[in-house]
Amino acid sequence: MSIELYALDGCPYCEKVHDALQENDIDYETYWTEAMHSERDEVKRVSGQRGVPVLVDDDHGVTMNESENILTYIEQTLAR
Repeated sequence: MSIELYALDGCPYCEKVHDALQENDIDYETYWTEAMHSERDEVKRVSGQRGVPVLVDDDHGVTMNESENILTYIEQTLAR
């Protein structure tokens, strides 16, 4: 499984996603982003926008943002 999470240190929405991934024992790689929106070029390249969190699931061809959407996806698709 190839899961990537783009997150900002101290972001409460990112923390919720981290917690859900860890609680469900899902392996993932975290990419820490810049605090300034204008400097989040990697996030924009991956998702087309600069907000975080962003989850990328290569196995399912999914890239998504918005923590609530990501949490639903984790529960319905990735949780074991």
